[in-house]
Amino acid sequence: MPGAYVRDLVDLAATRKVAPEALLAGLPITLSQLADPTTRVPLRVCDAIAQRAIALTKEPALAVHLGMRMRVSSHGFLGFAAMTASTVREALELAVRFSAIRTSAIALALVVEGDTASLVISERVDFGKEGLAGLREFVMLALLVGIRQLGTELTGKVPQGFAECAFPTPSFITGPIDQIAFDRPAHRLVFAASLLDQQLVSADTVATRLAIEQCERELASTSDGELAAKIRTALEADPATTLPAVANKLRLSSRTLKRRLAEQGVTFTEIRDDLRRQRALLLVDNRTLSIGEVAVKLGYTELPNFTRAFRKWTGMTPIAYRERRN
Repeated sequence: MPGAYVRDLVDLAATRKVAPEALLAGLPITLSQLADPTTRVPLRVCDAIAQRAIALTKEPALAVHLGMRMRVSSHGFLGFAAMTASTVREALELAVRFSAIRTSAIALALVVEGDTASLVISERVDFGKEGLAGLREFVMLALLVGIRQLGTELTGKVPQGFAECAFPTPSFITGPIDQIAFDRPAHRLVFAASLLDQQLVSADTVATRLAIEQCERELASTSDGELAAKIRTALEADPATTLPAVANKLRLSSRTLKRRLAEQGVTFTEIRDDLRRQRALLLVDNRTLSIGEVAVKLGYTELPNFTRAFRKWTGMTPIAYRERRN
């Protein structure tokens, strides 16, 4: 994770009379290193600091408070690019495109179906397998609350919609909480697609172009940069697109594309299935479409195959998922 994110947590703890030295004692990171914009903090160190901060502040909902304090400046040139974008759509597309320059632990995806859109936060690290379930909860809550907070700051209006988390209700939440649900199939923010056309109050075309140029330089230094994003774009245009067809569009052999994806720890099938899953969650909630029509839109030629896939993704059949709020 970027040192700037950890520094924000240290600053928050300081407002609750927890000294930075107490949070960082015995850990391989210093306050001066956190002030360096190039610093990256290992996830296990992030987890140790987050859990220590919760214990010392005696605030189990510290992640929510961190999200409420999220600043555009914490996101470096990516934050500057998003802040100066013309519309919410442009800002989110930049966040999706360049999220890799901020962290390798998660990725973002913008999914739009009809009148509904969602910003999905995908895990690129198996937090549970790595023994980081607490950090997973902390990061996702802070991000979902923080992105909504930034949306309010950048548009001058409180975004309407709701959030979902793919983990059980945290122990510190003892009752229903407005606009957020737990134990869902994905971490995501869901909102009206019309919000994407909302103008940003700090739009600046020239500044955006300069920030994008810097983001592109940073992305070029990461492994294979936008490869997965390019594959997602091809699949969004045609869900039935095959790996050889995508490889041809990217002027790569199928073997080279597979190898480069393997170097990133992902496969073409995983990217395709993740995109199908996120689109399915929006499409199934669209009651103007039959389940069969949803299957066709996702590239499934047989309804049973879609039903099996959807049950694997969510633990429910498409019909049960559609009726869950009744």
